[in-house]
Amino acid sequence: MTALANRYDIVFLFDVVNGNPNGDPDAGNLPRMDPETSHGLVSDVSLKRKIRNYTELARGGEPGYRIYVQEGAILNERHREAYKAVRGDTDKVTRDAKLNPQNDAESRAVTRFMCENFYDVRSFGAVMSTGINAGQVRGPVQVTFATSVEPILPLEISITRMAATSEKEKADRDKGSEGDERTENRTMGRKHIVPYGLYRAHIFVNAKLAERTGFSQADLDHLFAGLSAMFEHDRSAARGEMASRRIVAFKHASALGNAPAQALFDRVKVRRRIGDELYDPGSARLDNLPPARRFADYAVTVDRDGLPDGVEVIEPS
Repeated sequence: MTALANRYDIVFLFDVVNGNPNGDPDAGNLPRMDPETSHGLVSDVSLKRKIRNYTELARGGEPGYRIYVQEGAILNERHREAYKAVRGDTDKVTRDAKLNPQNDAESRAVTRFMCENFYDVRSFGAVMSTGINAGQVRGPVQVTFATSVEPILPLEISITRMAATSEKEKADRDKGSEGDERTENRTMGRKHIVPYGLYRAHIFVNAKLAERTGFSQADLDHLFAGLSAMFEHDRSAARGEMASRRIVAFKHASALGNAPAQALFDRVKVRRRIGDELYDPGSARLDNLPPARRFADYAVTVDRDGLPDGVEVIEPS
């Protein structure tokens, strides 16, 4: 399959309603935040995980669309597959706990096998030198942290459980209900949510690195499909209402690109909508107004005037 020939710079907007888009395990699973600005954060790892999960659901049975980093996978066994394909299924390959390429040609062949068979290696790259050495791949698709357009204010919600886990706990609850020894008769817990947040991430697709991994136009189309639909297949109690809202891609006519990415990203503006007026986030006009609680409270505009030569805007559906 022919490698991608054009560079792409992508703005990805998504939102959350009464959910936790990316909890921080080091902070009691609170939604990730920038402590200085109170803007919400969603890690690049979280976004790539959702693309991987979508790929497994949508194309997991197709050649070339297996997933390397998945729950329960033993990575070295995936590397062993590559050696079996290159050297043959010999006893040494089957049993050896440590395998290394014997020469540069074999090193390239092993890494090429991993790129051809695993979509996430071909897209995001991977360090595959863990015991059974399959090399390192720098992926053409790089995803930034997503940042909320405006500050968020996470809420801590108390929750209860009706059932008991043991006879003793049930007896203690019964006593509490009679006012004998306990005042609580429910197990209490905490749940952290963001009432509403619109997040923005930037994604870079490097065509020169795509030449090395074999990332193709079909792979890019699948990436766009994943960005559009990945939240539809990621529902949970913490992420019941997350949605992809807008994908704006700047396509360059060349592999190296025709304009700086940041100059193109600046053309995508997200503003608060107050009646018929639009205001930049952080405007003093918004200080005494209710916070945004839906996507319709924002307006997304793309400045297409005077685009640099060799750059076009596309918006995948």
